[in-house]
Amino acid sequence: MSDRESARKAGSGTVPPAVAPEGRGSAPALPREALEIAAGYAFSGPALDLGALLWDGRCLPDAQIRIPLSVLNRHGLVAGATGTGKTKTLQLIAEQLSAQGVPVFLADIKGDLSGISAPGQSNDKVRSRAAEVHQRWAGTGFPAEFHALGGIGHGIPVRATITSFGPVLLSKVLRLNRTQEQSLGLIFHYADTKGLELVDLKDLRAVVAFLTSDEGKAELKNIGGLSTATAGVILRSLTAIEAQGMADFFGEPEFDTAEFLRTAPDGRGVVSVLELAAVQDRPRLFSTFLMWLLADLFHDLPEVGDAGKPKLVFFFDEAHLLFDGASEAFLDAISQTVRLIRSKGVGVFFVTQTPKDVPAEVLGQLGNRVQHALRAFTPDDQKALRATVRTFPNSAYDLEELLTGLATGEAVVTVLSEKGAPTPVAATRLRAPESLMGPIEAGALERAVTSSGLYGRYAQAVDRESAYERLRASGGAKGPDEMRGAKGPDEMREAATAGERRAGERAEQKEQASVVEQVVGSGMFKSLARSIGTQIGREITRSIFGTARRRR
Repeated sequence: MSDRESARKAGSGTVPPAVAPEGRGSAPALPREALEIAAGYAFSGPALDLGALLWDGRCLPDAQIRIPLSVLNRHGLVAGATGTGKTKTLQLIAEQLSAQGVPVFLADIKGDLSGISAPGQSNDKVRSRAAEVHQRWAGTGFPAEFHALGGIGHGIPVRATITSFGPVLLSKVLRLNRTQEQSLGLIFHYADTKGLELVDLKDLRAVVAFLTSDEGKAELKNIGGLSTATAGVILRSLTAIEAQGMADFFGEPEFDTAEFLRTAPDGRGVVSVLELAAVQDRPRLFSTFLMWLLADLFHDLPEVGDAGKPKLVFFFDEAHLLFDGASEAFLDAISQTVRLIRSKGVGVFFVTQTPKDVPAEVLGQLGNRVQHALRAFTPDDQKALRATVRTFPNSAYDLEELLTGLATGEAVVTVLSEKGAPTPVAATRLRAPESLMGPIEAGALERAVTSSGLYGRYAQAVDRESAYERLRASGGAKGPDEMRGAKGPDEMREAATAGERRAGERAEQKEQASVVEQVVGSGMFKSLARSIGTQIGREITRSIFGTARRRR
């Protein structure tokens, strides 16, 4: 057989696996090409075991494919067509991270990752896979917490205030164009400087309504103002997302993302599972909300540099939804966040179907790759396949043929070595997860949620005094039913006493302008990335995505 034919055959999943070698330590008997690949995965420090090398149609269990623990903050990609085993790969990696004391965040799109908390069940398929890859399999459950966006689904509610969510991410949820996004940023800037907390959607609607009223227009006169047409678009968009049941995601108590960084009493990392099955029909919302969680971690965590293991590994499922329709500025913000969060000890794995779903600026930062099978049924599929092959280092395999022939539970792997260099491309038969490969029983899930120490802290929504109540008390806001159908706050009646008081305040402000007003008074509003204001000594600082958190 020629070298070319041998390469084309290498890794094919169509040939039954060979009987396992006589025992560990027989690696020197491996083919030369396989030995060269295996040598690239012979790490000296702690590592996660992915599986065994596939070469020339055989599974070679003495050639173990691994990822060094120390490089898991260098980010990664898990890709592959539907049904190729991506979810089980996430489960396999999450289990081993937890076992090594690293907390994990998992986005559970299909609702079947709750099984990570329960021991897996042995069967012929599991035993066969374990024997093929020399895995000492034992059913094991891992410490887990279950969350749900806004409490929709089974889990501890995860909410964000409008103030902390910020104008950039909210603009994507509302589908605003660039001009409307800038206007929304102006609204947030005003609320920040005036100490008007935007806790939920009615708070934001109240501020928009006020700023386009006769009284409110003067408040923004020096920094461009807010047009009635743009305000109308924002108000209608807010009404639309409320009609879709999205209001529950915004409010208090706001979830503290530091909860994702915990370890269990036995030292294992807690696996935080965010159930998204109940909201999978609202992909724009949940993908943007995942980005808020990541941006919030970025905003709050200190720099740690390169450590022996990450503080957290964050799995971002259905990643293509985040990038669909995103503006260039939004993509730049994602790229910058991903690049910088590494030094804060957080690793991010994007999970999607093909690498082309991820922009090149982000893909270039993903040093760890697990690529499951791809389909090539259509011309577009074939084009995507060729594009995927070009993203890999040079390989001894014929990757176009290999990627279409991988079986479920097999993948092409390349990771970063302990020195930061890419490892050789390795076709891999993956290990079996040791936790339950499927959801746990509904009653057990409910008990796990209600018995959590976080449940009492976040379960009950709170509606305290915020922007809506303050504006309404001063005559500057309508009730929620009135505002829902409002075309603009020109219809709002101005309370005479409040008008006189605010007129006096504006006169004082003109005489002694604040530092913030001087900065933005130039005519170009640039507070989408950073906005500073005060409220009785409290400072709001916005990060790359315009997100904000109170100082803890």
